Amino acid sequence: MRIILATIAFVMLATPSWGGDFSKGWDAYNNGDYATALEEWRPLAERGKASAQYNLATMYDNGQGVPQDYKIAVQWYTLAAEQGHAAAQYNLAHMYKNGLGVLQDYKTAVKLYTLAAEQGDAQALYNLALMYDNGEGVLQDYKTAVKLYTLAAEQGVTEAQFNLALMYDNGKGVPQDYYTAVKWYTLAAEQGFASAQYNLATMYDLGQGVPQNYKIAVKWYTLAAEQGIAQAQNSLGTFYALGKGVLQDNVYAHMWFNIAAASGNDTASTNRDIVQDLMTPAQLEQAQALARECVKNEYKDC
Repeated sequence: MRIILATIAFVMLATPSWGGDFSKGWDAYNNGDYATALEEWRPLAERGKASAQYNLATMYDNGQGVPQDYKIAVQWYTLAAEQGHAAAQYNLAHMYKNGLGVLQDYKTAVKLYTLAAEQGDAQALYNLALMYDNGEGVLQDYKTAVKLYTLAAEQGVTEAQFNLALMYDNGKGVPQDYYTAVKWYTLAAEQGFASAQYNLATMYDLGQGVPQNYKIAVKWYTLAAEQGIAQAQNSLGTFYALGKGVLQDNVYAHMWFNIAAASGNDTASTNRDIVQDLMTPAQLEQAQALARECVKNEYKDC
């Protein structure tokens, strides 16, 4: 799973006694006037205001109004993190985990993610769970990973919901529980997470944790296929070829197999050739035209 950099979180406090105006800096930043934002925030940061230190760090991190400089970003994140600023702790952990501006150091990343997680930061909880799940900077510990994924998932972190579903699906850190896996796959799928949509479709396809329901499986396979998941596209082709949850239709079966095969799915390539032997030249021409149109429309409304 990818690491998500925290979005900039500003504390809206007027601070005239600090030699700068935080709110003026905020307004300037929102208007794209980074020079003024820096002018207002720098004196506040230099006098120890954590939120200003954090904001300066993000500007150096992202190259806003200054040349991108991860080392300087790390310096300001560190100062804010040492004052207990959760977002700074999270972003600094990201820098250590990925070796941005500092030597890559998983143990320090874990320490900082932990500090932010203890303040309830949802993304920190998720990334800390990943560290335990993968054994990076800590001993691999699936039970702790499940605990942390759960806390993040309950705050709506989509990736945490998906990973937690995987833990229950595969029985990692918890007894295998398809019903609970379906619950978390569903929450992630409803937020548009393509891999969760595909996995949820397979649960309905196989009747794991839910009553077998091909029509619902088609719904979720379609949503995943529309996001370019080749396995889902191949599964849709299979459903059309066999008439599972949809009317049997070799033209649409070939279309989806062809699209999945173009994405490198070898099974879809084999399935396409099998279906092609059952089609007339006119049907094949129609299927190929539909496939071209579907790709042109980025898999939507196929």
